Order: sequence, then C-alpha cells, then structure tokens
Amino acid sequence: PYTSNHWCFYQTAMAAPMELLCWGGDWDLPSVHTESLIVLAYAKFAGANLTVKPVDWTWRTITASIPQLHHEGSSVTEPTQILNVLRKHRFNADYELSAKQGADTMAYIALLEEKLRPALLHTFWVDAENYANLTRPWFASHSPFPLNFFVPARQASLALSRILLTKAEAPLHSITEVEGKIYNEAKECLNLLSHRLGTSHFFFGNTPTSLDAFVFGYLAPLHKASLPSGQLQQHLKQLHNLCQFCSAILKNYFDETDSGSSPSTQDAVDANLQKLTQLVNKESNLIEKMDDNLRSSPQHRPSRPHRPESKPSSLATERNSTPA
Repeated sequence: PYTSNHWCFYQTAMAAPMELLCWGGDWDLPSVHTESLIVLAYAKFAGANLTVKPVDWTWRTITASIPQLHHEGSSVTEPTQILNVLRKHRFNADYELSAKQGADTMAYIALLEEKLRPALLHTFWVDAENYANLTRPWFASHSPFPLNFFVPARQASLALSRILLTKAEAPLHSITEVEGKIYNEAKECLNLLSHRLGTSHFFFGNTPTSLDAFVFGYLAPLHKASLPSGQLQQHLKQLHNLCQFCSAILKNYFDETDSGSSPSTQDAVDANLQKLTQLVNKESNLIEKMDDNLRSSPQHRPSRPHRPESKPSSLATERNSTPA
C-alpha cells in the first residue's frame, strides 16, 4: 500500500514534467531512432508521462545528443542514464525482477550492444542501397536547411567509424572484410533472443521490463522499415515470435498518434520555410548591392571628359585587383 510519503513524492514528480527530445516517428513507429524507441517504450512500461518533443526540422538535429531528457533544470542523455533517472522518480519497470533476472538483463543488453548494433548501423547507414533510398532521404527531409545536407552524412560517418572501431581487428580491417562477421554475429544474436523469448509475451513473463524496451528499440526499425537491401531483416522475419513481440508492443502501448508526426509538425515546417525565405531574400539583396558596386567601378563607367576621379571604394579596388 502507498504511504503518505509515496503520495507526496508522486505529486511532486507530477508537478515537474519531464521533457524528452527524440527523433520523430514514421514506418508506423513512434520514432525511427533506436535509442529514442528504448526510452519511449520504457516510459510506457513504467507509466512515466513524458512530454515528447521531436527534434525533426529543428537545429537540434545536429546540436543535441538524442535522446535527451530534461527535468528540473538538468538534462540527461543515453538510454541507460535516462532510465536511471526515471527509476529514481519511482518509474521502475524492473521492480519485480530477482537478482538473477537483473543480472540477465545487463548481460542481454551488453549482447545487443556488442552483437546486434554493428549490423543495424551497417544496414541503415553503411549499406549503399539502403542509405541512398531510405535512410538518407528520411533524415534529410526531417532536417532544416542547410542541415539536410550535413546530418545524414555526419550520421553515416559516425556509424562507419563505430563499426570499424569495435569490429575491425586483424586480419579484418576494411568495412567489406568486416561486413560478413558483423552479420553472422547479428543473426546469432537474433536466434538467441528468439530462443530466450520462446512463447512468452515478454522476456520475463507477462510484464514488460527494461530488457523488453531495449530489444524493442533494436528490433522495431528493422521489423518495420522498407529496406531495399535487407538480409538481416529477412532473417528477423523468419523468427516469428520476435516479430509478434514488436507488433504486440506497438499495438498495446502506442496508439496511432504516437506513430506519426506531432501536431506541431506543420507549424515547424512553416517556420523553417519562412526562415529559408528570409535567408534567400538577404542573399538576393546582397547580390544586388555587389552588382551595383561592380557597375559603378571605373571599368564600367561611361566615357566622360577627363577630370579627377574620386578614389574607388575598397570593394571596387579589391574586385579590380582580382585576376580575370
């Protein structure tokens, strides 16, 4: 039973809302971003009411570490750290786990990070066909001008560096040589997860925990994205219990409004279009001024009777001294 202290703490927690910055949703997912999905799923499992603010079409697509939780004047990044903050505020989806189950949770999360993440990074960010036809167009279209030219390339570069840093060891040094290794390890990881889940709804019975949130975050994009090149996706489709696991969480914990753009999406687009228009107008005015200065320079003046001329402007002098 809840004591008066619990109730006071609950009221305090409710009085200080938590704001989560994350990538927006698509592909029938509340977010296309693995780390964002982990936090969103755990919050649903634990009953935490987060104010979700997608970074799509904002400058935070490149300036912020995603996901990012803001609460009581502080910010936390990385899913593990964010989940720790939620637990401190009594939003704990793991409170019924035994010590052994807690240890198993940590082991499986480490397995996901070591064996599955490199293949997911390769699938979405390094595979040329998937990057050109799915990943790059999506992130470019959800980033403001001119960041739409930089955000996808930056993410792809980080993904490649991370793969090579963790998996490139002698005699495997190039991404082509590492590719076979990371996909074999990822398929073994999926097989192990499927065997561990079995016929259960969740990994520790009938109640979702942090492990379910992590597995969902890793698998859901692979399960739902329309990948032109999808050897890992095809392997996942053969593991029906994992696919059903993802579909059940989406159905039971995320409604349709969670799986698309936020209501403020159009406002954000309009605001960015207005900023772009202002930028273009400023550039146009600058070009007109430069053109006027060029026309008023000595080499463009009409011939007149000889008379002392005023000293050319510094801009004209620079332009005249520039080799043709």
